[in-house]
Amino acid sequence: MIPDARAVAEALEARREPPAGGDERFAGYGVMGLPFAGGHYLALRRMAGTPFGGPYSAVWHRDPAGRWTFYVSAGSDASCPRYFDAAIDSSVRTTITLEWTGPARLEVTAGPIRWSMDVAATPATTAMTAMSRAMPKAAWESRTVLGAMSRCSRPLMSAGRIRLLGTVPNGQWFTAAPTTVFAVPRSTASIDGVDLGALGPLPHQPRLGGFWLPQRGLFMAGTSAFEAFDPARHHAPRPARTLADR
Repeated sequence: MIPDARAVAEALEARREPPAGGDERFAGYGVMGLPFAGGHYLALRRMAGTPFGGPYSAVWHRDPAGRWTFYVSAGSDASCPRYFDAAIDSSVRTTITLEWTGPARLEVTAGPIRWSMDVAATPATTAMTAMSRAMPKAAWESRTVLGAMSRCSRPLMSAGRIRLLGTVPNGQWFTAAPTTVFAVPRSTASIDGVDLGALGPLPHQPRLGGFWLPQRGLFMAGTSAFEAFDPARHHAPRPARTLADR
């Protein structure tokens, strides 16, 4: 039996260990992406196990003009801008809170963002989770297997293009191994008190480098790996500006 989303998150928080191996590896959960019909886009990353000695949270926001802002709870060199800074407009360091108010209800606050969501299993997400959990650990290290899973997930999830491997904007390669998948069928969000409106796919599927963001809400938990940062070959992230808590 697949545990509920809160139980999955709590298990990762209790362990707080990155996967064993080289490069830069993470264990965590979050919303891979959530599009709003008016052009906004949100994503959530909660990395409970990191190679940086402590967890971090991040909320990504894309406005209707295509400008990306990453709200992060850690410095840009120890959070998502380490890999994505070259493709975003700015990163902001602020307190981020995640509160589970039920087994499938999550409330998120990040600077000016207030975000609530329901997380639910569907026949498609249940099938994807069962397939992922049946895979041996060695399969997740195979780029051939990850490529095949990327291709089969598109018709199964009906979320547009999904890539489990590729290159992020700062130049590092990445792989992703989602072992639990849920849908986000209902969500509301506001920025500075302005409601983002109804959910709905964007006219063009967004991506950051070789990382494609889904055209429907998907909550995933699992592991990921990135090439170790090399200042001679990779874009160095700009320092995040600080946003006073609200």
